Amino acid sequence: MCSKDCCSNPKGKAGDKSASLLPKQIIPILATPESQLYPYEVIQEIADFIVKGAGMRPKIGIICGSGLGSLADIITDAKIFEYEKIPNFPVSTVEGHAGKLVVGHLEGAIVMAMQGRFHFYEGYPLAKCSMPVRVMKLCGVEYLFATNAAGGINPKYAVGDIMLMHDHVNMLGFAGNSPLQGPNDPRFGPRFPALVNSYNKDLINKALEIGKSMGIESNMHVGVYSCLGGPTYETIAELKALRMMGVDAVGMSTVHEVITARHCDMKVFAFSLITNKCSTEYSDMKDEEATHEEVMSVAKNRQKACCELVARLVREIQAES
Repeated sequence: MCSKDCCSNPKGKAGDKSASLLPKQIIPILATPESQLYPYEVIQEIADFIVKGAGMRPKIGIICGSGLGSLADIITDAKIFEYEKIPNFPVSTVEGHAGKLVVGHLEGAIVMAMQGRFHFYEGYPLAKCSMPVRVMKLCGVEYLFATNAAGGINPKYAVGDIMLMHDHVNMLGFAGNSPLQGPNDPRFGPRFPALVNSYNKDLINKALEIGKSMGIESNMHVGVYSCLGGPTYETIAELKALRMMGVDAVGMSTVHEVITARHCDMKVFAFSLITNKCSTEYSDMKDEEATHEEVMSVAKNRQKACCELVARLVREIQAES
């Protein structure tokens, strides 16, 4: 049975002392869904600022994962926007994320690339982490390319391999977190979007063909990705559980961006660069522990292959348009 204070004081006047400990100006902020802090009109303003400053409308959006910022360096006629100078835009705080938005030409197509994404562990709500995807949509983007650095759970994966994502397990969603929480704006998409075919099969097949022509087919896989909250790397028990669920690679990003992209009907292609092998057996060996330095080192060594894969896939899309 609950106490009378609990039932008769829903606003926390007598029975809930915690509310009185918060400054009055903080309480409405905590009660405001993130989607209401970034309504359609604000996102449209950000998109207009970028399109006007770039003088062009992009067709393809690219999110560069940890250590993969060089993907944006192959863009020509580039207009560069620092995140901190874009109105209402978040700022990336992670090493290996430059915090720049690049708009220009790649293989004949107009693209925009994020050199640095936003993570849940940085303290940003998921809606803010994936808000740039909606900005891309209102800029004119039809295709989202999302890349990430991930740990390989599948024992067949080696460090330096590329896993094309064909599905994901949304662990943050299991905990009730979604970038689509709050009131739905139908101008972006439906209240209940389906995610069964989130990753475009045609783009996956094209990427596999490109991989063969590059001679890296033995280092390419198609698999399932999962996003955990971070910033800690996973425990052995967590990795074992993920493997039992069919997860092949794990990271701390991408899934909420994909959900947001599919909500607004963008075609999605995503891949993980396997930067470390996840140990699923208990050991006292320190060299089996994942580190950010290892992630950055592997990403740097595989930049060329990742850039070529992305560039050639962009060329394929542009050739069909």
